[in-house]
Amino acid sequence: MTVTVTNYPDFIPNWVTELALEVTKLRELAKQRRQLVYLASPYSDPLITVRLRRFETACKVAAKLMAEGIFVYSPIAHTHPIAEASNLPLGFEFWERYDRAILQCCHKMIVIQLPGWEQSKGIAAELEIAKELGIPVEYMEP
Repeated sequence: MTVTVTNYPDFIPNWVTELALEVTKLRELAKQRRQLVYLASPYSDPLITVRLRRFETACKVAAKLMAEGIFVYSPIAHTHPIAEASNLPLGFEFWERYDRAILQCCHKMIVIQLPGWEQSKGIAAELEIAKELGIPVEYMEP
């Protein structure tokens, strides 16, 4: 990334100009870093068939957004295979600290309105975290 600053008066010391350039670079990097979308969707259910259907839908929606050039993190798409392969807990209580850490890096949350999303404890908690962090939330049909 090349950033140039022009038209500074001659009386401004070089170090001030250099500092202004560095601040501009840092702002650009921060802006680029916050272009990650958190894709929330319900997951937990006693029936594995429901969990698998929710996982597959989250993957399809994430793929659609990625095909549009959007950087997406889907906690369900990214952690379901890990949880299943390792017998890790499936509930939000275990995954909350991971989700919070990722949400801090996101500029927006999108909630997939799958059946059960309004009753989901995980989505309710994710929405609360997004609110705490000042992250805007959008809703979409699967």
